Amino acid sequence: MLNTFDWLRRSRTGSELLATLKYFEQRPDLPVSDEQIGPPFSALTGPCQRCWLYPRQAGQPYCATCQAILTSANRLGQTSRQAIIIWGYVNLLPRPIQNEAGFYDVRPIGSYVHDERHFLLVLYHRDLKPCLQELVLYHGDELTGMLQVFPTMGAGEHIGMGDVVCRAVHQEAEFSKERLRVKFYADAIQVIRPRQRDRKGMLTFEVTDFLSLLEMAAVFRTILLPDEQKMLYELLHVDDTGEAQFYWGRLLGYLNQEAKDMLNAWKIRTWPASRIDLLYELVDYVAFYQTE
Repeated sequence: MLNTFDWLRRSRTGSELLATLKYFEQRPDLPVSDEQIGPPFSALTGPCQRCWLYPRQAGQPYCATCQAILTSANRLGQTSRQAIIIWGYVNLLPRPIQNEAGFYDVRPIGSYVHDERHFLLVLYHRDLKPCLQELVLYHGDELTGMLQVFPTMGAGEHIGMGDVVCRAVHQEAEFSKERLRVKFYADAIQVIRPRQRDRKGMLTFEVTDFLSLLEMAAVFRTILLPDEQKMLYELLHVDDTGEAQFYWGRLLGYLNQEAKDMLNAWKIRTWPASRIDLLYELVDYVAFYQTE
């Protein structure tokens, strides 16, 4: 019969995956193995139209478990849009995941421990940085392996959330575990097609390097207003050198001194386009710094 991971793989959307995690947190017992399976598919009847195994409820297209998951998923759409998934393949389970006390600064939306080396963690976007910081603080160099980070997704025509998770599992074997690395996907579909992102150097990072990028994104988000971020992005993608220089001078006249100092110290105009795009992607994953 189906185990918990089998149920997770049947999730078409991020909200269904969250609902599945919550369902089995509240009901740790799986549907019993001797439960009657559904009838074979025919013109008049068949098994549940979602799991394709258990019998449908009377007058319904789904079994009791699938119906409960789908009902809960309808209430989790907003949460799912703010969520990211971490699929971890590590040499040991991190202490915050093993212990009931969990993380200090992070409240996961849901979690699943597959075995002693694999786990799935669902967080709010802005909890990514404190989560990684706690893992490094707890374990230092002791924790090695790969953490794949990607957002949830809605229903795709051919690809669902469960397919994305399975693809992440498939790709974990491509890397050795001598240190802790992070693979960051800005879109769930990139997990299925990662090559373009990998060629641009926007995919795989050592965890300390990735935390440094998140730190830069937090400073960037705090110092520059959204309209200023948009103007800067457009300017950095102007191809004509003379035009870019003209607008750069105008932008500096518009910004406050703190923002000017930051951009000059970073030498952001010399960055390749891929690094600029990565910085802007990470802005959605960090919180503002509290300033006086």
